[in-house]
Amino acid sequence: MNSLRLWKLAALLLVCGAVATGCKKADQVAPFEADASNFTVITDVVPDAIMEIRYYSTYNFVGTRVDGYLEPIALMTRQAADSLRAVSDDLKQQGYRLKIYDAYRPQMAVDHFKRWAEDLNDTAMKPYFYPHVDKAVLFEQGYIAAKSGHSRGSTVDLTIVDMATGKEVDMGGVFDWFGPESHPDCGGNPETMEYRPNDTLTATQFHNRMILRTAMTRHGFKPLPEEWWHFTLAEEPFPDTYFTFPVKRY
Repeated sequence: MNSLRLWKLAALLLVCGAVATGCKKADQVAPFEADASNFTVITDVVPDAIMEIRYYSTYNFVGTRVDGYLEPIALMTRQAADSLRAVSDDLKQQGYRLKIYDAYRPQMAVDHFKRWAEDLNDTAMKPYFYPHVDKAVLFEQGYIAAKSGHSRGSTVDLTIVDMATGKEVDMGGVFDWFGPESHPDCGGNPETMEYRPNDTLTATQFHNRMILRTAMTRHGFKPLPEEWWHFTLAEEPFPDTYFTFPVKRY
């Protein structure tokens, strides 16, 4: 009888141990990854791209260099970078070069944005990026979030430069402007590319946005409804993984 009880107890302990181990493994599974081996420096694939990494500088809505930007370079997954090369080749035939503001964004940078947004007294850059938006509603209106698609590695913020003049093409608004003026449908229908006369964008400015949008979507990127400069590879290789390694050359 005692042996039978001991056998049952041992079996029960084994089952509990297996369950506990399984729970522990489940708890350890997180949508974060520190491996940079599937990423590349954009200019290694698109050597003609111009870099203006805003979050490495102090000219951004935070007003300081953002956590995780250790070098003024841009990283992307290899698949996204290859598609961006096709975009670059397409636009060069039209007389334009790409200018990159941001691409892969580590989770630590997103956390920095979150801390900044929670500090309602820090409005140093309000006149430049969000003059018409109350900082208290940045989370509510979706300008700041706890996670960013950029951290998955296949999203890029960019514009185009006229190769003849060396100047940025006039998009009728600046990168990271918080407001409806940044929406792709401001001034017209981006699906039909039909301009709608308005007080915000000229026909030329709307057309310039469509030049970038058309090239990006032609080569596999999908746009964001709130930002004319933001595109994500439609077939991104890591749709559920958020990376944590800092921006630097590996």
